[in-house]
Amino acid sequence: MFKILVVEDLREVYEPLCRILDDADFATEIATSQSEAIRLIEEKGGTYDLALVDLILGNDGHGYAVFREADQRGIPVIFLTALTDEYSMAEGYDRGAYDYICKPYKPIVLISRIKSVLRKSGKLQSELVCRDLVVDMSRAVVTKNGREMPMQRIHYKLLLLFMNNLGRVLTRERLLDEIYDYAGEWINDNTLSVHIKRLRESIGDDPREPQYIRTVRGIGYIMDA
Repeated sequence: MFKILVVEDLREVYEPLCRILDDADFATEIATSQSEAIRLIEEKGGTYDLALVDLILGNDGHGYAVFREADQRGIPVIFLTALTDEYSMAEGYDRGAYDYICKPYKPIVLISRIKSVLRKSGKLQSELVCRDLVVDMSRAVVTKNGREMPMQRIHYKLLLLFMNNLGRVLTRERLLDEIYDYAGEWINDNTLSVHIKRLRESIGDDPREPQYIRTVRGIGYIMDA
């Protein structure tokens, strides 16, 4: 399990953020100030795979100082901040941050960009495999027995969600929360069923006797490893 250091001083921000990360199977540790973050990095920096750092840390410094400490120990940093002006973004990238994400953010986009940074830093595999299905995330290509399986963007994102949670039941509520407007339209409970059906068709999974994505009645769905 990957471990993320969350550097954020506002409880109303870091609590929902950590829930999002927990749902995506990341372990988290919270630092609410510059001094606490630097102390944690100095004491156990080798245990962190990535740091999510706010640039504004109340009255106790700023995120750039935390970035310097993390960077010296090879910890990739994503700035997660309300500073949306071009100067702040350019400075963040110029200092060497892997990514700069502006608040507010969508959970599915945040997780996707975290995984992208983990891949770029060599910490995350670039392929997901479930039996004869392979997702090449570097090219956003799905193959089955070596044959490419074209699919819509929203179905690709659904498949990623399932393959990152093999053997785990995903509730309909979580699926709706993750993809609710990814296609530029409102996804409700009925249209979710349609998208699951079309995803099954895209990967050659018979909805009447599914071999990959099974329905867990009254709860959601599970993709068997």
